[in-house]
Amino acid sequence: MYLSSVLSVLAGFFTVHVLQKLCFPYFWRDLFFLLKVIKYGAKLEVFKLTSRVVTVLDRFIQQAQRIPDKPFLLYEGSTYTYRDIEERSNKIANVFLERGNLKKGDSVALLMSNEPDFVCVWFGLTKLGCSVAFLNTNIKSRSLLHCFNCCGAKTLIVGADLVECLKDISASLQEDSIQIWALVSQSDHTDIHPLLDHIAAASIQPVPAALRAVTVLKTPTLYIFTSGTTGLPKAAVITHLQTLKGAGGFWAFGGTEEDVVYIPLPLYHSAASLIGIGGTIEMGATCVLKKKFSASQFWNDCRKYNVTIFQYIGELCRYLCNQPKGVQDKVHKVRMGVGNGLRQDIWCDFQNRFGEIRMCEIYGSTEGNLCFMNHIGKIGAVGRSNFFYKVLFKYDLVQYDMVKDEPVKDERGFCQRVKKGETGLLLSKVGATSPFFGYAGSKQLTEKKLMRNVFVKGDAYFNTGDLMAENQEDFICFKDRVGDTFRWKGENVATTEVTETLGLVDFIQEANVYGVEIPGNEGRAGMAAIIVRPGHSFDSKKLFDHVLRDLPAYARPLFIRLQVRNTKPTFKQQKFHLVQSGFNPATISEPLYFLDYTQKCYIPLTDSIYQSILAGERKL
Repeated sequence: MYLSSVLSVLAGFFTVHVLQKLCFPYFWRDLFFLLKVIKYGAKLEVFKLTSRVVTVLDRFIQQAQRIPDKPFLLYEGSTYTYRDIEERSNKIANVFLERGNLKKGDSVALLMSNEPDFVCVWFGLTKLGCSVAFLNTNIKSRSLLHCFNCCGAKTLIVGADLVECLKDISASLQEDSIQIWALVSQSDHTDIHPLLDHIAAASIQPVPAALRAVTVLKTPTLYIFTSGTTGLPKAAVITHLQTLKGAGGFWAFGGTEEDVVYIPLPLYHSAASLIGIGGTIEMGATCVLKKKFSASQFWNDCRKYNVTIFQYIGELCRYLCNQPKGVQDKVHKVRMGVGNGLRQDIWCDFQNRFGEIRMCEIYGSTEGNLCFMNHIGKIGAVGRSNFFYKVLFKYDLVQYDMVKDEPVKDERGFCQRVKKGETGLLLSKVGATSPFFGYAGSKQLTEKKLMRNVFVKGDAYFNTGDLMAENQEDFICFKDRVGDTFRWKGENVATTEVTETLGLVDFIQEANVYGVEIPGNEGRAGMAAIIVRPGHSFDSKKLFDHVLRDLPAYARPLFIRLQVRNTKPTFKQQKFHLVQSGFNPATISEPLYFLDYTQKCYIPLTDSIYQSILAGERKL
């Protein structure tokens, strides 16, 4: 009797186990991952209740006391310990406390390439209670001036290699009473103050902890710039809540203090700064910081520094796959990649060639209030949802009309949810657990990113601008980007900014900027359909010089399409058809041009050039 009861119980457990494997194959992995997320979130809730926030900087200082001699940053052959970065950031804090006229709550702009002093300046300013605005080193003078205005910075700190970038705008900065400091020993410009000698002479003693103390998680600490639909970059407000969430990314995926993290992405983006640097600090690990990504040096660096985790964007992995094959392709200790934008075909090629590296996709915008994490490692998915996740985070996919470029509404004016497996616009509900902090300097821009009265009167959702699909297994897949931006070379391109810049060319009457897909490349390349002003002619050399001077490399239109005025379709309908028609000279009767850096002008796009682009023989 006893034996039969035991057998019955075992049979029952076995049946339940089989059913779980068949019907809910990811149940336990989902549950354990969620428990980690809840554990980390509970820590943040304690901060709220106690009004004593342990920030990412506080966590760094704790680590510097716990493991002072452990390498924190490895950069171009030099090692910087936790103690080194702590003491140098103290020196920088003391310099600005004494000489920079900075006080708690001030905003300071930082224009620097990837280097250890980027982190030291960032931390030094944060120790004074200042908010730091990370400026994209690619942006040009007009956008740079705008960035100061919207984040309210009255002080700029610039890296030694970027001082020349200020020559066209230094007078304007002076007119706005913006103080400029450069990480140099001496300056040829009277309006730029050298900083290195002051740092060398400063004390390594910490400034008063009260200056950096934070009692509210939603206190702004950074401004990170994203593409702006108004034509200029928008300063996304980054609070301590967001920096702490970002810092938990590696840990959530299974990272430990034994890991060595490779960061080849620019620190002015949230991926490298919040997830990369912040995540390294949270684990108490070591990171290898690259000034700039190099496909030819990547694996040699990984072997040299015993890298175990690397950060990526999809384009980076494609570059690695395009490198010549070698016998050491699988000779490394890399076990995990964390990033976004990895195409399914590149994902498979990458793992086949370089080994079964666990690729962990993360989906989320800098300013967004929603994050998906593909903790399962499902190829082609940007994230994973499940019953538990949907209870905690409210999001929806709604029907979207690609021709009209707007969500589909019912007779009552409400959005309509898509069915499982269908593509829809991703919206994330704004609430206490998922706040949207918006953009600095413009309530209008913040409001424009929200959709109200989506399903009921009075609700509010963050509009991601991304078309997604959720399959039957609850994996989330990215499909396309809608609206006034597209992504190219790992950067968001604002079509309105490019349109306004092209509109300054004397022979251009109208410009319609959009992105086109190029097989084998992530994102979309820029293309502009232009109408030449009456009495003028198209000047390919003048246009080349103009975009080279006024637009960052990733935003320059690779293709130009000359059009005659067509008043029949609406602007949005015309853009949809332009995107669909692509850039094939065999199917487009209108003149097409290609951006050629060797000839330093836009050249006619012939069929042979078109085929060479498709074959990957031309540098884009």
